Amino acid sequence: MMESGVPVCHTCGEHVGLNGNGEPFVACHDCNFPICKTCFDYELKEGRKACLRCGNPYDENLLDDAEKASGDRSTIAAHMDKSQDAGIHARHISSVSTLDSEMTEDNGNPIWKNRVESWKEKKNKKKKTSIKVEIEAQVPPEQLMEDKPAADAFQPLSTVIPIPKSRLAPYRTVIIMRLIILGLFFHYRVTNPVDSAFALWLTSVICEIWFAFSWVLDQFPKWYPINRDTYIDRLSARYEREGEPSELAAVDFFVSTVDPLKEPPLITANTVLSILALDYPVDKVSCYVSDDGAAMLSFESLVETADFARKWVPFCKKFSIEPRAPEFYFSQKIDYLKDKVQSSFVKERRAMKRDYEEFKIRINALVAKAQKTPEEGWTMQDGTPWPGNNTRDHPGMIQVFLGYSGACDIDGNELPRLVYVSREKRPGYQHHKKAGAENALVRVSAVLTNAPFILNLDCDHYVNNSKAVREAMCFLMDPEVGRDVCYVQFPQRFDGIDRSDRYANRNTVFFDVNMKGLDGIQGPVYVGTGCVFNRQALYGYGPPSMPRLSKSSSSSCSWCGCCSCCCPGKKAPKDPSELYRDAKREELDAAIFNLREIDNYDDYERSMLISQRSFEKTFGLSSVFIESTIMENGGVAESANPSTLIKEAIHVISCGYEEKTEWGKEIGWIYGSVTEDILTGFKMHCRGWRSIYCMPLRPAFKGSAPINLSDRLHQVLRWALGSVEIFLSRHCPLWYGFGGGRLKWLQRMAYINTIVYPFTSLPLIAYCTLPAICLLTGKFIIPTLSNLASVLFLGLFLSIIVTAVLELRWSGVSIEDLWRNEQFWVIGGVSAHLFAVFQGFLKMLAGIDTNFTVTAKAAEDAEFGELYIVKWTTLLIPPTTLLIINMVGVVAGFSDALNKGYEAWGPLFGKVFFSFWVILHLYPFLKGLMGRQNRTPTIVVLWSVLLASVFSLVWVRINPFINTVDSTTVVQTCTSIDC
Repeated sequence: MMESGVPVCHTCGEHVGLNGNGEPFVACHDCNFPICKTCFDYELKEGRKACLRCGNPYDENLLDDAEKASGDRSTIAAHMDKSQDAGIHARHISSVSTLDSEMTEDNGNPIWKNRVESWKEKKNKKKKTSIKVEIEAQVPPEQLMEDKPAADAFQPLSTVIPIPKSRLAPYRTVIIMRLIILGLFFHYRVTNPVDSAFALWLTSVICEIWFAFSWVLDQFPKWYPINRDTYIDRLSARYEREGEPSELAAVDFFVSTVDPLKEPPLITANTVLSILALDYPVDKVSCYVSDDGAAMLSFESLVETADFARKWVPFCKKFSIEPRAPEFYFSQKIDYLKDKVQSSFVKERRAMKRDYEEFKIRINALVAKAQKTPEEGWTMQDGTPWPGNNTRDHPGMIQVFLGYSGACDIDGNELPRLVYVSREKRPGYQHHKKAGAENALVRVSAVLTNAPFILNLDCDHYVNNSKAVREAMCFLMDPEVGRDVCYVQFPQRFDGIDRSDRYANRNTVFFDVNMKGLDGIQGPVYVGTGCVFNRQALYGYGPPSMPRLSKSSSSSCSWCGCCSCCCPGKKAPKDPSELYRDAKREELDAAIFNLREIDNYDDYERSMLISQRSFEKTFGLSSVFIESTIMENGGVAESANPSTLIKEAIHVISCGYEEKTEWGKEIGWIYGSVTEDILTGFKMHCRGWRSIYCMPLRPAFKGSAPINLSDRLHQVLRWALGSVEIFLSRHCPLWYGFGGGRLKWLQRMAYINTIVYPFTSLPLIAYCTLPAICLLTGKFIIPTLSNLASVLFLGLFLSIIVTAVLELRWSGVSIEDLWRNEQFWVIGGVSAHLFAVFQGFLKMLAGIDTNFTVTAKAAEDAEFGELYIVKWTTLLIPPTTLLIINMVGVVAGFSDALNKGYEAWGPLFGKVFFSFWVILHLYPFLKGLMGRQNRTPTIVVLWSVLLASVFSLVWVRINPFINTVDSTTVVQTCTSIDC
């Protein structure tokens, strides 16, 4: 697509040309979509003034220039219409009113045809293209017209639906007003100190400034929220023609598990079954299950799952079952006869449910057997010892259950591939936990199937929408949209959560508000599961349409993507290390380009050529894997021997394969943090890729959430710890990736927010403690309010409320979800986030890794029973302390007011308001701490009594009920008395 540094027009296939400054013509500065001047003029003539890819309006300067030249364009168009030898641009400029009139031509829609031909020229091999041309040459024109694609095939596969201006404009206005009010508020706070409580006042001002900073980081990335809609029927019309093999792209599914005793094999089996039963061509689906614990229980349960899939998959496809995970399908409390018209459905459903119950019994028997490990270790059916008996020292294991083995379902139809993978583990090697396991799956899948797209799921996230992959393909396979898309992220939805969602497990505000905002900038962040990747993006390449960095590109504005005309005289700072990495990446891209024709060489020459290009330093010592990286359209070489591929797959999962390579540094899942998902997506966005947020009406995937308080806090602790690790690493968004200017500023603000939010715990702890201190000491952090100050405080509170209301209006989130999110922000901030900050600094700076143990108590309730489990952990101490001291402070404040009289009640209400604010936000924590029927652990009672005793002693020391009298005053009073 690049020749002499000039991009090629994505519409007509010709060079985009140069502008008046001698630089490549750019129509959209937001996404750098390559389109030539002539095609750009045609788009304007048709009334389309927004970018075909991102939907953002074109630059006003370009529109003005186009309007001035409109007379010239009409003259040229008239001349070219009369010409018989007009080129491709003549067909673009010719006036056509509707799509139907374009389709009446012999060659169909010229715009669509040229786009598809240009795309196919890049994607398909030359050999296949030449064969196709010969076949088409032998077909009569009449038959070609009969086989012409349907009208839907000419339409885009997805569309951007902007938020209506009637909802978005007031929202943005209130944000700006709130920012102005904040400035006036801080001016008042700083210029009006409280001398009688200077330390408390200074602490409160510092905390408030940090809260304002964190609000800015969280708010402004939501400036451009958008919605998207997909057209699955158009995808089928374009790539699934009747009587022809499906042209949909293949997808490799990754399912990762570690400990089958903590991650039930039945849940993993349901996830695998939902993948195998997808509404997608079976030859395009491969499921890889990573067992990082090398457990024989996981292997045996997968054997049972493969056997049950032969019955379950045809049943799902025959009756269009949703969801296609049997456990969750049979547990639905709905009318399962709805929309079912086949008379045999009830009989077959009853038989399938009986088969599934027997399947569950077999899985549960395996689990019961695995509870106690034999002294000599596990033994397989053939009498040989299980290779994974030592989980820290075992060879790599791969077993193909379906697909290659020729196994079919009970109807004789082919089944998708199912592959068991357990990478090699040896002492002395760093294995990098989940990120290392995912990278091993990348290499194994590249050797065995090499699908161009990868979808990774946690073992407890099943496919809830059988058309989820088709939803993603509407973006990834769209020639106009998919070229620069590194991944399509789906929102996380959960089962098993009570209606009130006490601990904000659904995380609705993040998935329905923040992620929509990011989708309007450069794309949502990667959240670790439910994501479809472009394999080339995982290999560390940049997007195909991204122009190479040049001297002029350094002056582009990374906020909006515009050229230096919007910011004259300013140039983006150059990071030498970043420029070096870009240079090395361009060398690798060039080497990939030069290896396009390696099919002409034999195996020895191919391996020698690959070795000469030094691909080993980047991808490792596997010529088979390196060869797969240059196949942009995926697939395995036709001459490949399956037995040889298995040996090569074992080689690429060896524990020493990644040494002295770029794995985990620039390729695959990035190492260095327990939240490798955030880091991996951040690296892709820094290279210039964009991501897509897909929210189908029926949730694509659903998972199981840790709904009890302790498990939820430990989940938040892990996320916060990963953010602190990124903050202390070289990949910190505060300074990483400035060299190319490919990461937009609003996107960078969002990533900065993801790594600094744990540090909000420090001012939050202080701010939640201040109300109690003010009540106990009789002091206050705010002076007597003037009229201006009252207006500022009132304006600040109103702006906060109006911002929330308008945000709810455009996002569709309920006020209950927003309130739960606000409550758990305080609960997690004063507990998990605080511990993550200290644990992160201890781990990164001192090398000390601390763990906070959880002790579980059994639950007795059947429905939502886990919600009422009380698990004591150290994380519960800080919020418990805050609750008690604020309650003590409220009691002390009212006692003091009763003692002093009615003049003390006015200041009391201001102090009590802040204490009630803390208690109200911590109420879900208090309710969860009490458990079901007010059963509380003994340790909690002891801790509460201890704290109450300490504060009682402090209260006695303060002694507010006795007026303290200065001794000098007493002496002066006595001497003045005339005895």
